[in-house]
Amino acid sequence: MPANVSKPTGKQSIIKRKQPQGFTLVEMIVVIVITGILGGMVAIFIKAPVQSYMDSALRAEMTDIADTALRRVERDLRTALPNSVRYTGAACPGGAGTCDFLEYLPTTDGARYRDAVDSAGAGDTLDFTSGVSADTTFDVLGTMPTVATGDQIVIYNLGIPGADAYSGNTAATDNRRAVASVAGNNITITSTANFPFDSCIHDNIPSSPTFGNVVGGCRFQVVKTPVTYVCNQTAGTLTRYGGYAIQAAQPTALATLQSANSGTLLASHASICHFTYDSSVVAQNYGLVTLRLTITEQNVNSGTNESVTLYSTMHVSNIP
Repeated sequence: MPANVSKPTGKQSIIKRKQPQGFTLVEMIVVIVITGILGGMVAIFIKAPVQSYMDSALRAEMTDIADTALRRVERDLRTALPNSVRYTGAACPGGAGTCDFLEYLPTTDGARYRDAVDSAGAGDTLDFTSGVSADTTFDVLGTMPTVATGDQIVIYNLGIPGADAYSGNTAATDNRRAVASVAGNNITITSTANFPFDSCIHDNIPSSPTFGNVVGGCRFQVVKTPVTYVCNQTAGTLTRYGGYAIQAAQPTALATLQSANSGTLLASHASICHFTYDSSVVAQNYGLVTLRLTITEQNVNSGTNESVTLYSTMHVSNIP
């Protein structure tokens, strides 16, 4: 051994030989058991709040589906042509069960037609005089509505024979006509006969009347194509169909309703979907549409069914 290196003492030799130590198997098992016990206790305490949150989220989702569907129906019905809403309960598409069919004619705009010339004797009036040649052109008073070739104009729709926009657009008893062209403030209609009215006001009886102090005389409305809502409880769906042709009898065949498009699904999982319609709830001036919609879905956590029911009433104006 070199002279400048000291010989290690016994104490130093012992320290160098000491090795680091880890957990024993028993200690690891104890830690695992304690961790499991603590985890189980935590799970017991948080299970109920988590389950409640998931249940609330499911109910909120179902409520949103039903509420969105009801709001769409209500928004659409605000545009319904007076006395155009009609309801039928008929066999569902495919023949299974009974479905509710609610149809209406949505208006896109409206205005007043000229019934008399101005002080200078100018102006193209809409002539209802019986026995004269069919009048196919007229001026619009005020702001020109949004109207295009192929649209339909309707005057004084009462929803009865002689004043029913569904019946047709060519006969003398039809109060609907197709628009042939539009130029400035003048509209040309396709007509083989006059409208079934004498004039805007004849013998003090308004054909397209003014109600109280509300100016409504000489009024016409613009429509395009019908819309039908179908409540199908068998399939559990609420579907909106549109774009098909106007027909005298309310269509309930799926092929007819899907002639323009396949329809828009508004709600599924509907265990209850039911329309009703009362055409004269307020002095025959307003109708009342009711819709009950129940959405039912299975709660995957509890294995039970959760249901949310919304009920809506919608007034529609039947003042022509």
